Amino acid sequence: MNYLNFFSSMIYDVAYAKIKGSRIYPSIKGLVIFYQTDDGVLVYVNVEGLPNYKSDPNNVSPIGPHGFHIHEFGNCSEDADSFMTAGGHYNPTNQPHGNHAGDFPVLFSNDGKAFMVFYTNKFKVRDIIGKSVIIHENPDDYRSQPAGNSGKRIACGVIKKFI
Repeated sequence: MNYLNFFSSMIYDVAYAKIKGSRIYPSIKGLVIFYQTDDGVLVYVNVEGLPNYKSDPNNVSPIGPHGFHIHEFGNCSEDADSFMTAGGHYNPTNQPHGNHAGDFPVLFSNDGKAFMVFYTNKFKVRDIIGKSVIIHENPDDYRSQPAGNSGKRIACGVIKKFI
């Protein structure tokens, strides 16, 4: 079986985001690819240079696993607060946090590297082009409103259509 032809016949739109680290974490880099399928979107994530896990005895601000989301705006400018220009989580249906269309699983890293593939049916690829992907310093608790208490934004990438 020719898998390339098989998968390309199921895939429609494709988008990607090149991830770059903040001034605090300049070694972070990676790629997120979004593949539209008949039933949803397959998301491929490959990132390196993430900070090592550091527990917090009070569980207030551990470093990692990393909150990971689509944010409203495709702006990865760094001002005083890294990547705040990306806005809040992508949430077109005004759901409480944990159910935002842009809420993704946390990124677990090993020696600074994270790889993950997952499926979502919360959006279509064409809906997220021009938005951004953000990696946070802390884990997302999926409960705190409005955005999960994930801490500093440490990496960002603008989502672009793959031509």
